[in-house]
This record gives sequence, structure tokens and C-alpha cells, in this order.
Amino acid sequence: MVELITVIVILGIIAAIAAPRFFQLNVFESSGFYNQAISTLRVAQKMAIAQHAYVCVGFGTSSITLTTGSTAACGTNLISPTGQSPYSVSSSNAAFSAVPAGFNFDSLGQPSFSGTPLTITVSGYATPITVEVETGYVH
Repeated sequence: MVELITVIVILGIIAAIAAPRFFQLNVFESSGFYNQAISTLRVAQKMAIAQHAYVCVGFGTSSITLTTGSTAACGTNLISPTGQSPYSVSSSNAAFSAVPAGFNFDSLGQPSFSGTPLTITVSGYATPITVEVETGYVH
């Protein structure tokens, strides 16, 4: 009997702590969009190097779109591995805290901005995304 009561108390404590987290979907959606944004920026850099061309990164409130071209203007849609054109990632419930300015990666994988690293913040997610100036490394 004591063991049964102990198990019920432990389950009650776990339910009180864990259950509310399952009903807060914004945390999961922000985390998913954060990971998609990092992956998309890394793909943009790698595609610029692989295609020896410019890859432009455009931002919306809750989306990222990639285009490519032989000049920094990038007039051609980049096609995703699944055939989606243009290559884009979006979220219906997660967004950027402030919409970042668009930029491009050159054929060496370096971003077009200079000075300080670009910091991108997804609302609801504490860790910002950083794009380094010299190397274009996304972390």
C-alpha cells in the first residue's frame, strides 16, 4: 500500500510539472523555427560556395527566402532539394523579434555585411543566431 501511494505521489508531481509544458506549443514552435532558420542560413552559405555564385538571404516577419545569381542582385530563385522554388522556410506561429536586413553570401561563403556579426533573434527563444563577418559561419 505504501508503494502504491508513493507511486501516485510521484506521478502527481511529474504531472504537475510536465503537463503545463505540453500545452505551451509556442515554445516548441519557436524552437523548431530557430533550428530551421539556422539550417537555412547554413544551406545558403554552402550553396554559394558549391555553385560559385551569390546566394541572397531575404527575411520576412516569419520567413526566410533564398535566391541566387551571378551578381549580388540575385535574380534567380534557388530551388530546394525537394524541388520547392524559391527555397523558403516559414512559420505560422513563430517570428523574428526584429526582421533582419537581407544580405548575401559570395562564392567564398562570406556575407556581404561588415563590421560586427549579424545577430538574429527568434521571439520566444533565448539564444540568438549569429552569422560571423569574415567566415560566414552560422551558429
